[in-house]
Amino acid sequence: MADSTLIFLLLGATLAAFVWGRLRYDLVALSALLAAVALGLVPANEAFLGFGHPAVITVAAVLVLSRGFERAGVVDLIAGQTLRVGRRPMLQILVLTSTVLVLSGLMNNVGALALMLPVALRMAREHDSPPSLLLMPLAFGSLLGGLLTLIGTPPNIIISSYRNTLTGNAFGMFDFFPVGAAVAVVGLLFLVLVSGRLVPRRIGSTSTDAMFDTAHYLVELDVPEDGKAVGWSLSDLRESLGDNLPVLMVVRGENRYPGYAFYGRLRPGDILLMEAGPDEMKLLADKAGLSVGHKKKDKNKKKGTTSALAESADKTTDAAVVKDAKDAEPESAQLSQTRSSVDTEDLQLIEAVIRNDSLMLYRTAGQLRLRNQYGLHLVAVARDGTRLNQRLREIRFRAGDVLLLQGDEQGIAERLSTLGCLPLARRDLALGKPRRMLLSLGIFASAIAAMVLGLAPAAVALSSAAVISLMAGVMSLRDGYQAIDGSVIVLLGAMIPVGQALETSGGAAMIAQSLLLLGNQWPIVATMFGLFLIGMLLSNVVNNAAAALLMAPVAVSLAKGFEVSMDPFLMVVAVSASCAFMTPIGHQSNTLVMGPGGYRFGDYWKLGLPISLLVMLVAVPMVLLVWPL
Repeated sequence: MADSTLIFLLLGATLAAFVWGRLRYDLVALSALLAAVALGLVPANEAFLGFGHPAVITVAAVLVLSRGFERAGVVDLIAGQTLRVGRRPMLQILVLTSTVLVLSGLMNNVGALALMLPVALRMAREHDSPPSLLLMPLAFGSLLGGLLTLIGTPPNIIISSYRNTLTGNAFGMFDFFPVGAAVAVVGLLFLVLVSGRLVPRRIGSTSTDAMFDTAHYLVELDVPEDGKAVGWSLSDLRESLGDNLPVLMVVRGENRYPGYAFYGRLRPGDILLMEAGPDEMKLLADKAGLSVGHKKKDKNKKKGTTSALAESADKTTDAAVVKDAKDAEPESAQLSQTRSSVDTEDLQLIEAVIRNDSLMLYRTAGQLRLRNQYGLHLVAVARDGTRLNQRLREIRFRAGDVLLLQGDEQGIAERLSTLGCLPLARRDLALGKPRRMLLSLGIFASAIAAMVLGLAPAAVALSSAAVISLMAGVMSLRDGYQAIDGSVIVLLGAMIPVGQALETSGGAAMIAQSLLLLGNQWPIVATMFGLFLIGMLLSNVVNNAAAALLMAPVAVSLAKGFEVSMDPFLMVVAVSASCAFMTPIGHQSNTLVMGPGGYRFGDYWKLGLPISLLVMLVAVPMVLLVWPL
């Protein structure tokens, strides 16, 4: 079988696996690389050269520098100003989207969205407006902002490195700016003026408070002297119940112990603070002998933590809970009316959304050992803006799910990062130290100057800036390593040789020849529109970096066929690979807002299709104007 046929079969299977989505895209990419080696499409001694490719090094350096901006307080300083916006939705969209657009040009666009997402949620809550109106424009703004500079998005870095491989000259830091700026400005205006009419308004389900507002009650459970649970550990309790009902707090006299940190044995008189509905309360009474106390009110919410669970409990009337308590245990219900409430200040509840590269995907809390390995209690899960009512131990997590978790505040951010989750909790914006902020900006500006003046290639300049930031204490070494997204690095390192195999096998030339034959009666610009359309559709079903890697050889083959400059064709690929507006799976930014915004899969194309067509109509003429054939 010809090599070109083999590479098409391999890429077809790889794209199908990407679209299927049940396997992580880095695992799919690595499998594709190994299959290419086995088929003889990639020489074995060159299989892993992609991991040392300048594009991979540059992406890693940009991720580290992005974390440095966060730690230095640069982004929080900017984000803090956006919270001063008034109640007008159009003005809120303008400020939030333009802010993330500018940030995405200076750092990784997913990182920029991750930093602005909690700000948008806080703004929606403070002004009592649906987050769905703000989050989709915010995500799309991060994609548009990535078009501005070399480091804004991986496709730009990939295209620049590919050009350097072919010609010895890479695209510069601001070579993308003229086209990217025109597209970004038009896209921003469209989002501000039109998105409010095309984005769904789900007032009842889009708020994270509302997502966790169900018929479940926050209740206090007494451990009586003759109760079965006396002498049990919390692990024994969970094992007896056969479910993962989290104990949020154990109260013993004047002492309070968060459930994740309690490893002792239960004693008579202990109070367990749990979230449980009528069915769970009956289970607790039958199997553990626990007496149902009274509903817990949360009047003192601690700064930096999320209280959606307690707020939902507050919305349930005391009468309803007392009725449930009487049904379960009349005497304890009567006693509970005279006992003082337990303060929930130390519950440390936090909301987080699952990224589409998370190691939690399609696994359960038990398989992940969330409590034993990560010290996290899973309290609730919401999907598509609605809380899931099935047993927690039976839920298999998906990208975009919103989790309500309990854990130690000091270590919870690190654990969420390891799991591949983005925290959504309200937080006070940390402005950082002015000296560290200026130092971070100065290091970054020096790297940009070195690139613009031609003193060092992007990979060297940005890597040097990342190392200097670490040595200067802008961030810790641990933060630097955690900032590097391993899944993206593996994807790039594995797909670069596969993309090269598409070219060396003659597959790219075959695709280009087909496009040339179809466009034989049409001007070159029509073929460029066709190339843009293919790249745009591909980016909506696979990772944008993979789309750029696969389309770059095709673009160069087309340019050779027309006997014109390759630059405009490469620029078309760079822009089209970042136009993943129509699905929640095409780009991480879209996935991250799906759960908090309460969006469904079909919501994206309503706004994504018109903005995609608008971007194409603006981008192709601008490319031809700035990069003539």
